[in-house]
Amino acid sequence: MRDIRIGAAQFENRNGDKEHNLAVMRRLAEQAAEAGAEAVSFHEACISAYSFVRNLNRNQLLDLAEPIPDGPSTASLIEMAADLGLTVLAGLVERDEADTLYNAYVCVDGDGLIARHRKLHAFISPHLTNGDDYTVFDLNGVCCGILTCFDNNLVENVRITALMGAEVIFMPHVTCCLPSPMPGRGLVDPQLWENRERDPVSLRQEFMGPKGRGWLMRWLPARAYENGVYAVFTNPVGMDDDQVRNGNAMIIDPHGEIIAETNALGDDVVVGLCVGEKLEESSGRRYIRARRPELYGKLVEERDEPPVIDSGWGVVKQ
Repeated sequence: MRDIRIGAAQFENRNGDKEHNLAVMRRLAEQAAEAGAEAVSFHEACISAYSFVRNLNRNQLLDLAEPIPDGPSTASLIEMAADLGLTVLAGLVERDEADTLYNAYVCVDGDGLIARHRKLHAFISPHLTNGDDYTVFDLNGVCCGILTCFDNNLVENVRITALMGAEVIFMPHVTCCLPSPMPGRGLVDPQLWENRERDPVSLRQEFMGPKGRGWLMRWLPARAYENGVYAVFTNPVGMDDDQVRNGNAMIIDPHGEIIAETNALGDDVVVGLCVGEKLEESSGRRYIRARRPELYGKLVEERDEPPVIDSGWGVVKQ
């Protein structure tokens, strides 16, 4: 792997307001380009926003969705990438020719679509269909993968993406500050967000504690460490429909160490330098070489019941 500078962004999206969201993304992409980034990553379904989708019926979701790569939002991303001279990764709701709906995430440059990932474990709406393929692609000599939000909570997905050659895995999310039986977790009072300028400390304590960053630190660095990959984490900040999100966009190296992170109480982008030598130095690469696949038959046994995607959002999908 060669050295590459990558940006990870966070911003407060507006429900269904693609024009606004794309304008904010462009501003943050400009900042990333000025900081030397070759690529910039935004959060899951950032173009339309995400959490409000749980309240949409199928016809409303079809109206929100777009084809890829021929839809207007993908065209806007390609134009953005061409103007700024960098690669852009962003999420949207996709509608295919049969009107099947997917939670999709695309990677584009100024010449067009490079890759598209359909979330493997879609759950926010019963009208969204699970994707069936892992996504690994070349980004100017760097092998990259994409896994969306809940995809990363299943360790098998990250391991398989690494086994397919990924050196950098983009991990767009809409997460944290959600109901949970875990001690200390739960929702953040929207009043804390509204009062963030007068009382930033109270909000930051919520964002940095077990409701936000504290929960991420339980597992996110482990995904990078155990597989010897760079992880690019993105997440919205501020009001996301009727809930508060904490942002905490960050880039984690193959040792599980954070090399770039934002704790801003608002829109922001950070840029991290990902260097090739850390890959082979990492414990995760040694672990991969030590694997004994002949022992792992249990992982691929057929099941009598379909998978149950219980995200903790109160939406369970089979």
